[in-house]
Amino acid sequence: MKIDLTGRVALVTGATSELGRVIARTLAGCGARVAIHYHQNAALAAALHEELPDSCVAQADVTQEADIARMRDEVTRQLGAPDIIVNNAVIQYTWTHVLDQSPADYRSQFESCVLHNVLMAQAFVPAMIEKRWGRVLAINTECAMQNWPNQSAYVSGKRGMDGVLRVLAKEVGEHGITVNQVAPGWMVSETRPAEGRPDSYRDAVPLKRFGHDQDIAHAVAFLASDLAAFISGVYLP
Repeated sequence: MKIDLTGRVALVTGATSELGRVIARTLAGCGARVAIHYHQNAALAAALHEELPDSCVAQADVTQEADIARMRDEVTRQLGAPDIIVNNAVIQYTWTHVLDQSPADYRSQFESCVLHNVLMAQAFVPAMIEKRWGRVLAINTECAMQNWPNQSAYVSGKRGMDGVLRVLAKEVGEHGITVNQVAPGWMVSETRPAEGRPDSYRDAVPLKRFGHDQDIAHAVAFLASDLAAFISGVYLP
């Protein structure tokens, strides 16, 4: 038994981020043809495209309906209609107290978490319905459960996103489409080492170690596969 995505087309938003790159590489390693989305970092997208066989690059602002429609058309023309979408992109901002957080930051999180997922579903799920097979995957966060100080804008966007996706799972399940979320914690990546991070966080993890971006990518690949055909509506911390 293995994860085999041969013949599938996967689109990863925010694929030039550290987590996005690992997810794209992992899906490609399972046999999928991968569409590499980027917003501004064309150079990193091009480098990843050179690295991955049977891939393409697509630029879009994932908070804009017209951009997502254009990206859908470009990817479909080059690779075929995506069977798998991984909504990973999010707008970065400076975290602070609710009393000091700019309203613009709450809008950015609504747009890049909630609206991003809504627009991607509206653009890509209809083709999945026609095929009676599809995977909608999204990257949430453990912050949505923790609700620590300074996280309010991020949490508001991610909790809204969670609600949208739980509803979507119930609406499209009859068409053979699953909708699931993976919620990373404080993960180790290429530029975010474990050194310097608090032992108290590591000690609160059941396995007593920091997770890696690859751990998240493995969960995404599993949920994208036929092995997870009866798993939907899940928020996986």
